[in-house]
Amino acid sequence: MRISSPLSRFWHRRIAVFLAIPLLLTILSGSIYSILLAVGIDAFWLIKLHTGNFGVINLQSIYSPLIGIFTLMLLITGISLLRLPPGKGPS
Repeated sequence: MRISSPLSRFWHRRIAVFLAIPLLLTILSGSIYSILLAVGIDAFWLIKLHTGNFGVINLQSIYSPLIGIFTLMLLITGISLLRLPPGKGPS
């Protein structure tokens, strides 16, 4: 296997910063909504955020596929960083 290049780290850092924002928004809005619903508070606006409806900007039709693509991009760039130098693999 090859050593991960500085270029791989560069792209992963740049991509991760921008792609993590919608992922975190989806995770947090879904989790907070579930917690609030359990205590009897229906914060429907959180579900709108969770599904990609940001008020004036409505991305609901493409938000789920985008989240999937973003996750795969982060996974691929992250795995590219796990390459081990020759002879350093598990015995």
